[in-house]
Amino acid sequence: MITGDNIETARAIARDAGILTKGGQAVTGPQWRAMSAEEQHAVLPRLQVMARSSPLDKQIMVQRLQERNEVVAMTGDGTNDSPALKLADVGFSMGIAGTEVAKEASDIILMDDDFKSIVKALRWGRAVNDSVRKFLQFQLTVNITAVLLTFVSSVFSADGQSALTAVQLLWVNMIMDTLAALALATEGPTDAVLARPPQQRNSALITFEMWRMIIGQALFQVTINLLLLNHGLEIFHLPQSKAGTAVLRTMVFNSFVFLQVFNQINCRRIQPDELNVFANIHRDTGFILVQIFIVAAQWALVTFGGIAFSTVPLTAAQWAGTLFIGMLSLPVGLLIRFLPDLSACFGLESANSSAQQHLPEVSASRMRMEASFKDVQNSIRFFRAIRNAHMSKDASQDANLNRLNNNFLSDAPVVPLNRSSTLPSGETTVAPTTAVSASSSWTRVKKAVDKNGKNSI
Repeated sequence: MITGDNIETARAIARDAGILTKGGQAVTGPQWRAMSAEEQHAVLPRLQVMARSSPLDKQIMVQRLQERNEVVAMTGDGTNDSPALKLADVGFSMGIAGTEVAKEASDIILMDDDFKSIVKALRWGRAVNDSVRKFLQFQLTVNITAVLLTFVSSVFSADGQSALTAVQLLWVNMIMDTLAALALATEGPTDAVLARPPQQRNSALITFEMWRMIIGQALFQVTINLLLLNHGLEIFHLPQSKAGTAVLRTMVFNSFVFLQVFNQINCRRIQPDELNVFANIHRDTGFILVQIFIVAAQWALVTFGGIAFSTVPLTAAQWAGTLFIGMLSLPVGLLIRFLPDLSACFGLESANSSAQQHLPEVSASRMRMEASFKDVQNSIRFFRAIRNAHMSKDASQDANLNRLNNNFLSDAPVVPLNRSSTLPSGETTVAPTTAVSASSSWTRVKKAVDKNGKNSI
């Protein structure tokens, strides 16, 4: 957060907004400008608030972040903000309070001057990026499957005919391009896209997980269609005749289309941790309508296509059989998602790798942990200082007591004993000096100590 408010106000607002977290740093504009470039780079990983900033501070901030290969977005409404808006990768200006110069320098204008619109733009941007990836995954799967199936069936067929005719491929191409784009691009953004880290500036569009799904689904679809083409007569108990062959080829065409229909459901989720491909499907009205249209059109083509589409009507059991074959795409897709991550072996980027995800150099959890360690150290220093102060006070009191006691004892007179003893004649006994002194002056020592203690307090 970069603001012109004073540092205390900026910190309070940032804490309430969740920007300034435990362990984060806050600086002022003059402090930021006084730093060298190396010092600014050292502060940046933990810097969360800048107060008392000027337009020049914004421009320096954008430059330093871009030097660290960061994708920088900047907001501004004044004419002085236009250099920073122009320099940033994405500039946001205010549509109501913003000046014309700021609007021309920015990339996006917030018509309602509400920062929530930035979050909406972020959600839609990530949703569009995901939609492009979903469509690419589906389209490449259909392309690879159609090319391999057409080529292999033509080469190994006795009469040189491919499994799919030219007109059937045109219908498949329509499913692959127009209808698939409508189905996979109509899903709106969700809050889950904001939970993901941002992507790197130069990250690959197709990740290892996408290639794994594309190749796995293509191999499965080619294999199942070739098995059906070569052994379908025995599996479905069709006669060894021209009519039986026509029914078999229609079933191959129908199975191929249903495999694409269910593979579209697989392509709704492209992240490796998203196993539920049916999540929020009831809210994706566009996807459901496109799927219904494809199935209805396929039924019409098979039933009434005739010579134009090289199809013959199928029975209910044959429809159920081809539908079951198409549904196999779902469990196969689930198994493919559980395959190990071999992206390093093939030189591809995994969705969870650092090549795809842009992670902060110092995470929020690390800053909280470092701040907690500092709090513990400060508490230990505080209690140690209190203990040392108490020990010094006790030592001082003991020294005063000993000094006073020694002074009184050294000044006390020695009193000899005149009483005769039972010792031999000519010998007398003198009582110890310390005993007599202690007996005669202890009361004065105690009073003096008490008085000294009161004076020190």
